[in-house]
Amino acid sequence: MHKRANHQGPRLWLIAGTGEGLALAQALRRRGWRLVVSVVSPEAALAYPGDPELSLQVGPIGGAAGIRHRLDQAQGEGDPYAAVVDASHPFARQITAALVEVWEGPGLLRLPPLLRLHRPEASEVVVHRLRLLPDLEALADLPLTGCRLLLAIGARQLGLAVQLSPGALHHARLLPSPAALQQGRAAGLAPERLACLRPGDSQELAVLRALLRRWRIETILCRQSGGITERLWRQLAAELNLELLLLARPPEAGALRQLGLAALIEALEALQPAHTFDASH
Repeated sequence: MHKRANHQGPRLWLIAGTGEGLALAQALRRRGWRLVVSVVSPEAALAYPGDPELSLQVGPIGGAAGIRHRLDQAQGEGDPYAAVVDASHPFARQITAALVEVWEGPGLLRLPPLLRLHRPEASEVVVHRLRLLPDLEALADLPLTGCRLLLAIGARQLGLAVQLSPGALHHARLLPSPAALQQGRAAGLAPERLACLRPGDSQELAVLRALLRRWRIETILCRQSGGITERLWRQLAAELNLELLLLARPPEAGALRQLGLAALIEALEALQPAHTFDASH
């Protein structure tokens, strides 16, 4: 198997899934890390600029078996990871659980440190009409008949959300991808009640504000995901006096070390001089 020679800086595997993942990648590149960044879709990959020392892997990782395979492959290439960072979405529980399974399971591989990026809370933006829901099924208990409801929970759960609130007039904000649009239509939403918008755009706040007013939205359903996205919905709900239904963030899997962005970068900097992992098992 080909072995990479003349390594320039330690190598890190970043499993991304949030806006903070891009900021972390940029900060680590400035500090000399070589990165392998895993993203779930081609659309997510567009956020990462071309860089010879940043390699993108697009698509599912394949659970614990896929993680073990990639770690073993890096070892076999003579270019193992000095660290692995889980910056996946707080609601993407499968990938974090798979990482915990590998790191807390039998020690078949020589494992690098595993760190979890803690997405910042957004509770500093106060919303007076806020209701925290323990799960999506709690939607069925709310009096939403006749309510103009915006679903901002991603495309995969749209169908279930519509079923759980049959009397509401549903609208949805989706990512701009064919799959998301197909799922929105499959959930029964008319095209004029779907908005496909890329998060993080400089005009996102203004566009969403105009959309909420045009659709005369009364209630927003989103996730307690923290970070920029939750803060945005909180700001709009507070500004327009809308009800905000917040799906509670699920508990973290295992006992991963969770760090904010600055603390995570500091912890990784401390690892750089100790980059001594070899290719042996």
